[in-house]
Parts: sequence; C-alpha cells; structure tokens
Amino acid sequence: MKIQVKTLHKYDEKTANRIRELLIQLSRSGKDRGEIPKEWFDDLISSPYHDMLVVYADNQEIIGIATLSIIMGPIVRKIAYLEDFVVDSELRGHGVGSILWDAMLSWAKGKGCSELCFTSGHGREAAQQFYLNKGAEIYDTNYFRKPIA
Repeated sequence: MKIQVKTLHKYDEKTANRIRELLIQLSRSGKDRGEIPKEWFDDLISSPYHDMLVVYADNQEIIGIATLSIIMGPIVRKIAYLEDFVVDSELRGHGVGSILWDAMLSWAKGKGCSELCFTSGHGREAAQQFYLNKGAEIYDTNYFRKPIA
C-alpha cells in the first residue's frame, strides 16, 4: 500500500465525514460528537499556527489524521502541540502511525518548534507504548481543564 501524508488545505463534506469517523474511533466512549462545523475547518485551514495532517492510502481513502498547533510563550518559546492522532483501527500495527509520526516531527521542525508535546490518557496503553518506542518521554504534570461559559 502506498501512503501519502498531506496537509489539509480545503474543506469538502466527504473529507469532513471521514475525519469524523476517525475521531469516533479515537473517542474513549466511541460516541459520535456530531458533525464538525465547516467553520472549524475554515479556521484550521486559514491559520498559520494550526494544521491537520491527513494520511491517504493509494486509493485516496483517508486512513489517519493528526491535528497540530504551535504554542508560544516566553519560557517554552515555540513548541508543537499534538491534539488528535488516530489511524484507522483496521490498519494499526502496519506502520501507518510511524509514517504519520515522522510527518508530525517534520512539520514541527519546519515550523521552528523545539518539541512536540501531547497528552495521552489512562487506558491508552498501546498508544503510550508507541510514544515511548518513538523516544517520547513522560513529563510529570497535571492536566487541568476549565470550561468557559
């Protein structure tokens, strides 16, 4: 199987629906959170600080995605943050994740980032082992979330 990784540059409904299907696979509950608004894709595509890398199989089917952002601060300077990283469940263990991982590192390096940072929740042992195998280190921190009403 020939695999290509490309940055998402335009919105279309078929692509949005496939990305949604992959995100359902990523979800711990397997729940569908509904349609991803076109405005979200528009914001992502137009931003110089955010991208979605899309993995295509030779038949042009989307088989994986990664959503990346640049975070800047006076201490961290410029780092890449990985939000979503998923490969179709039927293709896991066939090297697709490694190809996408290398593309993420290349993206981050090309943007002048010094690190790739991300979280991985409890119950994601296979993903965490993948990260450790790729040389990522666990950073001791607590992740907080505060809804904004």
